Amino acid sequence: MGCSGQIILADFDALLFDMDGLLLDSEREFMGALVEVGVPLGFTAETLESFFRTLVGTSAAVTGERLAEFLPTGVDATAFERQWRDANAARRRGVVPLRPTVDAVVPALAAAGYRMAVVTSTKRAPALDHLEQVGLLQHFELVVGGDEVHANKPDPAPYLQAARVLGVAPERCAAFEDSDLGTQAAVRAGCVTSQIPDLRPPEPFPEFGQHIAPDLKAAIDNLMLLEQAAT
Repeated sequence: MGCSGQIILADFDALLFDMDGLLLDSEREFMGALVEVGVPLGFTAETLESFFRTLVGTSAAVTGERLAEFLPTGVDATAFERQWRDANAARRRGVVPLRPTVDAVVPALAAAGYRMAVVTSTKRAPALDHLEQVGLLQHFELVVGGDEVHANKPDPAPYLQAARVLGVAPERCAAFEDSDLGTQAAVRAGCVTSQIPDLRPPEPFPEFGQHIAPDLKAAIDNLMLLEQAAT
């Protein structure tokens, strides 16, 4: 798909996107902040980074629960998490960078007339703020935040809710995710799902029936090729 070329995805009525790690390159700074506040407690950077990878794709509530289990006895998990999030905010300089090809692909899809939504585990208010800061919010018809659903990823509820609000069948939606948990949620919802890995080991991938791509442009190209092969 050339970003100035024609994008044809006739099989889909809507395109659904995760946010952190998929649209925004936000996970690395968050992991770095965890290392920053965790090393003084005696953890190694490797241990903290490994733990962080288990949190990718989870909701804020699940992150808090796992953090409380991970931290040593006597450490106030609530205070530690607040310190961690404060460190993450302090590390950021300007807007959060975008993941590769997102800056060209998302506007091109919007210009082509595709209905698009963000389906994220991040709470709605910060999600809207982050998308607005990077200039992406205008391209999305809907944002479903992690505090707006009755169950979070890997439950299919977030994707089912997005499809329902848009008035389309989940099976007519293409979903794009980076994490294993998010990919599982999208597949379980019935979406045709592309996984674009970020902070995870490169392989093996769980076999959910998803397509794997190195970036968003490649994922769109793959879907176009699959449509052409089916006709």
